[in-house]
Amino acid sequence: MGSSYLDLLEKGELERRVEEGYNLLGSCRVCPRSCGVDRLRDEKGFCRSGFLPMVASYTLHYGEEPPLSGIRGSGTIFFSNCNMRCVYCQNYPISQLGAGRIVGLEDLSKMMLSLQERGAHNINLVTPSHFVPQILAALLLGARAGLRLPLVYNTSGYDGLDSLRLLEGVCDMYLADFRYFDSHMALKYSATENYPQVARVAIEEMYRQVGYLILSPEGIAQRGLIVRHLILPNDIAGTSKVLHSLLSEISPELYLSVMSQYFPAYNAFDYPELSRRISWDEHQAALGIIDQIGISNGWIQEVEAEVK
Repeated sequence: MGSSYLDLLEKGELERRVEEGYNLLGSCRVCPRSCGVDRLRDEKGFCRSGFLPMVASYTLHYGEEPPLSGIRGSGTIFFSNCNMRCVYCQNYPISQLGAGRIVGLEDLSKMMLSLQERGAHNINLVTPSHFVPQILAALLLGARAGLRLPLVYNTSGYDGLDSLRLLEGVCDMYLADFRYFDSHMALKYSATENYPQVARVAIEEMYRQVGYLILSPEGIAQRGLIVRHLILPNDIAGTSKVLHSLLSEISPELYLSVMSQYFPAYNAFDYPELSRRISWDEHQAALGIIDQIGISNGWIQEVEAEVK
């Protein structure tokens, strides 16, 4: 199954989207930070990224949600840097310390094509929010060279509407986090006070574009939205409120991935409330929430608890 961006390529619309994306870079408003720096001249804002994209790695990944990884793996491209500052980030060498290398747009397109040749089910763009225009430009080159795999936009949920609208008809699937219900928690632990409001609007836009998850007869995701939520110790994430709001405000058919693999990383040990895995009581509470809500569409990972 080919991706919908091939239709945009044929109509010349994909090229126009690239031009619009570059307009967002001149006085940067690619993400909700709207730093206003001129990234076309390689100036750097909050995300510490200039004009060319930075990539930490690209590989076949088998640890995503089953509909994405399938049997051949998801073709993940891990972008460096981030527009958030999560103190517990488990990928902090990439997101916070900038591990990776600057790559040209043609190099990025070749990574996509290489993953396709290796049998990936999809191209999975990890932490892409600050590189949307560059991704569009590389995608244009890749599509002209034969790229046809569905595109997955794998994001923290802190995305700008201008960028998301450029991705309509480009991304076949969105894999978005909803991390916090409370803005004070988002500010304290991710330096992103307006995160809950921005993420809710962004997820609504993603759902408008691609709808609920559609699977092939083999169970491989073809199109749609998956929303992830990571359970944090001491209910910092507001798990019950997050899950209830997603199902009531977005759609009861929303495909949810409730994750329990939190462990202290990066600067988490500076915050006693984040310096451990979830407890056994929190384990039971999470299962109770899931049972109460009656999630019918989703992937609920086994809770890894710190039993005391």
